[in-house]
Amino acid sequence: MLTNNLLVGTKIHLNSVTEEDIPLITTWYQNADFLRLLDAVPSMPRGQEELKKEFMQTSPTLFRFAIRDNESKQLLGIVQLQGILWNHGATWIAIEIDPDQQNKGIGQEAIRLCLKFAFHELNLHRVQLTVFGYNSRAIATYEKLGFQREGTYREFLFRDGKRYDMLLYGLLRSEWEALQTD
Repeated sequence: MLTNNLLVGTKIHLNSVTEEDIPLITTWYQNADFLRLLDAVPSMPRGQEELKKEFMQTSPTLFRFAIRDNESKQLLGIVQLQGILWNHGATWIAIEIDPDQQNKGIGQEAIRLCLKFAFHELNLHRVQLTVFGYNSRAIATYEKLGFQREGTYREFLFRDGKRYDMLLYGLLRSEWEALQTD
């Protein structure tokens, strides 16, 4: 009998995003600093209806999870596996943390749970991501979790009069398994 819940950590758990979450998510998408860590497109606020369409969509190549506090059940962020190429066992991972909840270790635990889901439940071989060169906190988290820097999109981004690299990181199932102690 299976007793290990893949989606429950020590501080947080992963479950579905609901329509009731959209108003809080909308407040995140009004924050330019949040948007500049998230995406290369211009940091334009996005409305509730647009976000509802995006976050309520489903696809066989997308697994999106709400990150919730174990005690309060409060929404803390979103983590997702997207663009899954089933024939290659490869996917992209992305994470969004409520600006008011950042720097609390939530992202690291959420990514760890999502990786466990990707490798144990979906039987994927590779998880990859991109991150902007100026996002040093995220880079440190990804490297701590075992992601390997595989490439650089040189001077990819132009913000505030300066060019920034976008970095490509990847993690193979065998690398992840070698880091597991439990």
